[in-house]
Amino acid sequence: MLTQDSLAQFTGTATWYRHNLVKTITYTEGVKHVADEGKAHWLIDYIASMQLEPKIADKPFQVWKLTVDDVHQAIITCESGDGRNIYKDDFSYTDFPLPEITFWVTENVVLLPSEYSGIRIRLLHRVSLSSHF
Repeated sequence: MLTQDSLAQFTGTATWYRHNLVKTITYTEGVKHVADEGKAHWLIDYIASMQLEPKIADKPFQVWKLTVDDVHQAIITCESGDGRNIYKDDFSYTDFPLPEITFWVTENVVLLPSEYSGIRIRLLHRVSLSSHF
């Protein structure tokens, strides 16, 4: 089950997952947990596919936020590292279980904000990737 409390356990990652469609993108254990437990592989696919857009891909640090209202409509936004809004999209319906979630994208890695300090050094030095699908 996906809850805000379940996300708190992710403070780094031991396993890197390669995105199945956008092979240049990897993601962390926390992001995999969101995808699996929140039935939100679509959301990871969305963020990964948007990395193919030049106006997004050229931003070295991105903040992606999905906000869901009471009638299950959602807004997804992407901000650059300096807080500028660079992308926004609306969804007329989603069954995503949380009212809000934030992902960061840097160095072609999608991660939860809580994972950043635990993997910052490893982002620069990772050698091997795991592919688990």
